[in-house]
Amino acid sequence: MTSKKYLLNINLLLVALHMALGILLLNRTISKTLNITLFVIAFTSIIITKNKNQEAVLWSAYVVGSEVLFRMSKGLLFYEFPKYMVLIFLITGLIVEKKRHGVSPVYIIYILLLLIGITFSDIPYPESIRTNIVFNLSGPILLGICGLYMYHRKISKATMLNILKYMGLPIISMVAYIFFKTPDLQEIVFGGVSNRAASGGYGPNQVASILGIGVFIFSIYLLVSKKFSGFLILDVIILIYISYRGLVTLSRGGLITGVFAITVFAVFYLLSRKNTIYHVLKYFILLLGAAIPLFLYTSNVTGGMLLNRYTNKNARGVAKTDISAGRVTIFKNELEGFFENPFFGMGVGTGKYKRIDELGYRVASHNEMSRLLGEHGLIGLFIIFLLLVVPLLNMYKQPLEDRAYLSAFLIFWFLTINHSAMRLAMPAFLYGLSLMTISNKKTIILERINP
Repeated sequence: MTSKKYLLNINLLLVALHMALGILLLNRTISKTLNITLFVIAFTSIIITKNKNQEAVLWSAYVVGSEVLFRMSKGLLFYEFPKYMVLIFLITGLIVEKKRHGVSPVYIIYILLLLIGITFSDIPYPESIRTNIVFNLSGPILLGICGLYMYHRKISKATMLNILKYMGLPIISMVAYIFFKTPDLQEIVFGGVSNRAASGGYGPNQVASILGIGVFIFSIYLLVSKKFSGFLILDVIILIYISYRGLVTLSRGGLITGVFAITVFAVFYLLSRKNTIYHVLKYFILLLGAAIPLFLYTSNVTGGMLLNRYTNKNARGVAKTDISAGRVTIFKNELEGFFENPFFGMGVGTGKYKRIDELGYRVASHNEMSRLLGEHGLIGLFIIFLLLVVPLLNMYKQPLEDRAYLSAFLIFWFLTINHSAMRLAMPAFLYGLSLMTISNKKTIILERINP
């Protein structure tokens, strides 16, 4: 058997196995067992290999892609377990690897600045101070750990594609799970809001966010002429189906973010590959050409509610006054908190309780930028400055083709935290990827499964 045929078979087998995995996870006991098994195997792999082949970041990518899937299937030991898995994998990788990777003091300072806000937390009794602090800081602190691990870490383009593959495989399981978990779409009553039933019975915002990264991953494979499954036609079918499942959730943030990131990637990639402009344009136009009929078909399936949703209309077709589904109100409230407490902010976790008095209801922030300002004050403003400047400086020093990947990751992180904060490990991990240095030297990192 030739090497090429071997790779094709391995890639196809991985896709098939993950489709089957999505069905197995319909059983809660199996889901929990597999989640624990994943942690044990990944952690052991990092220890045994001493992170020689970047196992820490590869297994972290897999966890990021499977986070919502395990939440949907009730397989997690506790809600935030995926964030802790990624944190443990990356720290372990830093400790055990033989070739020491210098950590950036910027992200040590960043984590310390986050912790200052705990001092000013004002959580009313009998609410748990620990739970509120962990809920608000687990994502940002994970971002700091990702920054420590990934800042200026050199990887090859082949490894970068492997990272995306590890992230994408469990998303295939996720759409298989949703297929069997979701009732016939004709039985679902769609309205002018996101739909939980069409999202496999779980939160449509989180489901759409992960499906958005799935669309992004498969689109990148098309644009760079690589085959995720080993077969172009199968890759296209999977991409279309992930997009379809993302659209029927009626949750806009995830797919819109994915489209922006793909566009940014395509622009930089076009500029870097002057001799292959026709090729890149061909696939980019193909993506756009497939998106329009898919959108129209899905709108018809949802009784026109998809079009209403994306044109900001309610179920009766009347335009809504707030395009953000209430997020602007929360954003304004957090800015008010910043102006009232400009130096150190309201304190970590205080914002949602403040909104009970001022808005009449308790709701957690959906925007990490405004949360940093409201709960951390000027320290939060400085944190935002650091988070934006460091990756931009990193990209500036790298070739256009490398910027295509790095800028797309940064855009995905930025847009995600502005519509769903940092409830998932995904934005922290993608931010970390934007800090990497893509080397043109060939490496041997898991090349056997490289498409």
